[in-house]
Amino acid sequence: MQNQLIKLRAINNMTQEDLAIKAGVSRQTIISLEKGKYNPSLQLAHKLAKIFHMHIEEIFIFEESDD
Repeated sequence: MQNQLIKLRAINNMTQEDLAIKAGVSRQTIISLEKGKYNPSLQLAHKLAKIFHMHIEEIFIFEESDD
């Protein structure tokens, strides 16, 4: 799953640590999300969407597979 977190942090002048604190997660979680190594829970995706005043679908791009 791709996401817009790096871009959104830059636009909002936020560090990974800033975002982690606002979302109530570790900085490592933000790093993993940005690298695409971790898919957020629905609860975390919702928190991030609220932080950036966006819809979840605007931040996270779900790629459907043929599985």
